[in-house]
Amino acid sequence: MSPQAPRTPTPDAPARANPRSPHAAQQRRGMGHGPMQGLSSSEKAVSFGASSRRLLGMMRPERTLIVVVIAISALATLGNAFGPAILAQATDLIFAGATSGGIDFSALGKVILEALAVYVVSGLVLWWASFLINGMVQRTVYRMRDQVAAKLHRLPITYFDGQPRGELLSRVTNDIDNIAQSLQQTLAQMLTNIFTVIGVLALMLWLSPPLALVVLISVPLTALVTAQVMKRSQRRFVDMWRSTGELNGHVEEAFTGHALVKVFGRQREVAAGFAAKNSEMYESSFRAQFISGIIMPAVFFIGNLSYVAIAVIGGIWVAAGTMTLGAVQAFIQYARMFTQPITQLASMTNLLQSGVASAERVFEVLDATEQSVDATAQLPEPLQGRVEFEHVAFSYDPAKPLISDLSLVAEPGSTVAIVGPTGAGKTTLVNLLMRFYDTDAGRITIDGVDIADVPRRELRENIGMVLQDAWLFGGTIRDNIAYGRPGATDAEIRAAAEATFVDRFVHSLPDGYDTVIDDEGSNVSAGEKQLITIARAFLCDPAILILDEATSSVDTRTELLVQHAMQALRGGRTSFVIAHRLSTIRDADTILVMEDGAIVEQGSHDALLEHRGAYHRLYRSQFAGGLDDEDEAA
Repeated sequence: MSPQAPRTPTPDAPARANPRSPHAAQQRRGMGHGPMQGLSSSEKAVSFGASSRRLLGMMRPERTLIVVVIAISALATLGNAFGPAILAQATDLIFAGATSGGIDFSALGKVILEALAVYVVSGLVLWWASFLINGMVQRTVYRMRDQVAAKLHRLPITYFDGQPRGELLSRVTNDIDNIAQSLQQTLAQMLTNIFTVIGVLALMLWLSPPLALVVLISVPLTALVTAQVMKRSQRRFVDMWRSTGELNGHVEEAFTGHALVKVFGRQREVAAGFAAKNSEMYESSFRAQFISGIIMPAVFFIGNLSYVAIAVIGGIWVAAGTMTLGAVQAFIQYARMFTQPITQLASMTNLLQSGVASAERVFEVLDATEQSVDATAQLPEPLQGRVEFEHVAFSYDPAKPLISDLSLVAEPGSTVAIVGPTGAGKTTLVNLLMRFYDTDAGRITIDGVDIADVPRRELRENIGMVLQDAWLFGGTIRDNIAYGRPGATDAEIRAAAEATFVDRFVHSLPDGYDTVIDDEGSNVSAGEKQLITIARAFLCDPAILILDEATSSVDTRTELLVQHAMQALRGGRTSFVIAHRLSTIRDADTILVMEDGAIVEQGSHDALLEHRGAYHRLYRSQFAGGLDDEDEAA
């Protein structure tokens, strides 16, 4: 296992994001963004139907319970629908009694109790249905979060190169939470309203087909208005959640680097950037809510027109004696029961559109092209650690080749130092060995086995890596060291700490190895953080070791101590050491000098100095005062 873990503790996630071109990286093998990635908001809006069907399809494991919920919702709605018909009998009893001189209160009481029983039972059943729906929604969202988390582990590092962390976190948290809220607030009402419309329509047709047709005229008008408004508002909801992700990304970046912001006095610029993104989010949210908010008053107005028509026509028919007053009263109630759920369905479109817009953003992550499938070849046991690069070519951007036709051999137990100017390809070389990226051409072998044929997990279990950017997670110092080897005993953890001089400063802490550090390691110094990550590598006991500027954050005295520890650690292991301080790699068996992605020189420290080439120039730039007169003359 690689002891120096990435920011998110997953087995196959990258050790650190690479700043190179993320767009060109999409074209590389093992990388890809989802089919919806890069679409404009208007193009995404077209996929509302497909996305909503896919979202509902994620509830398929709940299909048995869904059938139960539909059945009990239908029964409850049917009971509510019969309520006005029962109350119509009470109205007719009162009206008949008023005209005949006496009201049959016994019969009236029975009718009222019957109506009350129907409404109470229907209410309890609807509450039960709502309870079941909330459980289904939460389980569905739980599975969605699991799917997204598992997907992130399977994505290549190049995907994260092109994704701001705040934006990705917004998709995993805010968008999924919004989906849950949207489903919870709409599913129960949608079922109830749909069954209400169907049941009430049947009763209206039974009471008076002509008046039912008057009410039905409002349906196509409502559908037309709703469709037109939704068409315009959906893209606004997509923009709203996109701007939410961008705002989260800006906040995450600003507060992660808050110390740097203060050092350079850039608070005003950061605040201005936040204000701009906050304003963009406000504008997109306002437009989305305003446009979708048009639906309810428009539908309400159309429904009121049908009420007027029913009242006029019904009054005429009562006066003519062709319809009873109770029937007209029941029909007016049914008309309201018919138009009210349609109005509610229309008013829920903003919630539905917001939820679907969030679902589209989550589906983009789920649809992103995963890293290539692991092969099944096995590394030999025991591993000798012979590493060979055979005519390797690689580039982040196809238009800008970085490494071309690179070949090298690291014999078992040898130490290979890699030096060169910034951007020469030093870290890229070890990233290829770790399979954070795959080669464009050529191959890399360990003991003769192509690493492309080896499962990534097995490969990385045999390689220990200490990065220049030390990473610690929230937990105790003991836990952070033990991250390199789960199940390590306390004695083994202490031995690794003593070997890397972590034990020296741990004893000065109040709680020793049980001292809790936060995920940024802000309560320990940068050098102490790096010593902890080195201890993690010691505990890992890998066959191959990669040290990427592993002592860059320690002081000179501690560096000398760590160098002794490193020599002990490198004993019997194949080691790759990336270094800018040339004093730390004098004892390396082979020193590779890289420039522009190519090895321009290789050899021992003394041999390269005698050659007076690129390494000599690098060494002279650091130790000009320490060179002899002959070197100075050169």
